[in-house]
Amino acid sequence: ECILTDIVKKPGVSSNNRSKAFVRAGPRKNLHFNPQTVNAAIVTCGGLCPGLNNVIREITNTLILTYGIKGKVWGIRGGYKGFYDPAYEPVRLTPKVVENIHHAGGTMLSSSRGGFDLDKILAFIRKMKIKQLYVIGGDGTHRGAFRIHEGCMEAGLNVAVAGIPKTIDNDVDHIDRSFGFQSAVEAAQEAIRCAKTEASCNLPNGVGIVKLMGRSAGFIAAHATLGSGDVDLCLVPEVPTVLEGEIGCLPHIFERVHQKGYAVIVVAEGAGEDILGTSTETDASGNKKLPAIGEFMKKATEIYFKKHGETATVKYIDPSYMVRSVPANATDSLYCMQLAQNAVHGAMAGFTGFSVGLCKNKMVLLPIPNLVATSPRMMSNTGRTWERVITCTRQPNTVPRA
Repeated sequence: ECILTDIVKKPGVSSNNRSKAFVRAGPRKNLHFNPQTVNAAIVTCGGLCPGLNNVIREITNTLILTYGIKGKVWGIRGGYKGFYDPAYEPVRLTPKVVENIHHAGGTMLSSSRGGFDLDKILAFIRKMKIKQLYVIGGDGTHRGAFRIHEGCMEAGLNVAVAGIPKTIDNDVDHIDRSFGFQSAVEAAQEAIRCAKTEASCNLPNGVGIVKLMGRSAGFIAAHATLGSGDVDLCLVPEVPTVLEGEIGCLPHIFERVHQKGYAVIVVAEGAGEDILGTSTETDASGNKKLPAIGEFMKKATEIYFKKHGETATVKYIDPSYMVRSVPANATDSLYCMQLAQNAVHGAMAGFTGFSVGLCKNKMVLLPIPNLVATSPRMMSNTGRTWERVITCTRQPNTVPRA
């Protein structure tokens, strides 16, 4: 079975265009690997995200309890460097070890950025006789996973490399959503409620600002705004930030405070580069460092009110690490189970160099090159989600007109 990726056809688009499709995930009748000889390894890379422990647990249980493998399941500690760094000894994973880890946030294996060394990783695979490698991470981690896949192919190693997309920003392309995203949106609600309380109870002219994650995509900020219903301004990377003038955000906040006595602002961490500039510095994963948009908006709001002869009482809340370190909620827990089980189904059937995800509400196997080619994806600033945001907040729409 295949799942079509373009089930919606737009007027004016040629019907001669070929449709794209991904192979549907699920258990297969014929197995490539003999469960009696399978050793597997699991590694988590990059930042934390709700649901990591769920995925680790379900991969382990599916391998041992469903397929009955007789080999060992190794948990690689500390990201890619755990394959070779003596400070990070791998841990043996069993159903008993992982029994209750899904109730905790974070990852029992710990994580890190960078540290990719193909030769050392292949040496570990040979030494431990690994037949299946499960890599949990974002688009950068998946690029590394595909290099491992290519390295195994070139070396003649019979190894299946499977990826599970992980990004709290929900910016991996092709899939409907990434695991942990809904848990993060839910966790952000508490921060927004606190910002509203601070803004409404502090005089004069209370304003609460919440900064949420979203380097290049504003999905968390937008969905948290819509889920709250208490937000007066939402700033995301995809939409230009205009401070003053007819469509400026500061006059809008000034007006909202005068209308109801307070205002709440939600900003994505990657918003405002059009006014603050883009940094040339990067972290260990190659991600560019972001300007301090939250602190900037706090100062800008205070200055704007002062310029108009008033005082603003601005409270700034940054719950970024709280939002990503919570346990998965029920919806994400179910999704993590499906992802993990289907990753194992694909690997046992002999697929390699693939990732797994929900596409058009169906679980599919995606070739890693396809997954990373257009990632990170961005939220459409002319789409339905953004239209709902500006309807909810009543803020001016600063998207340039076509």
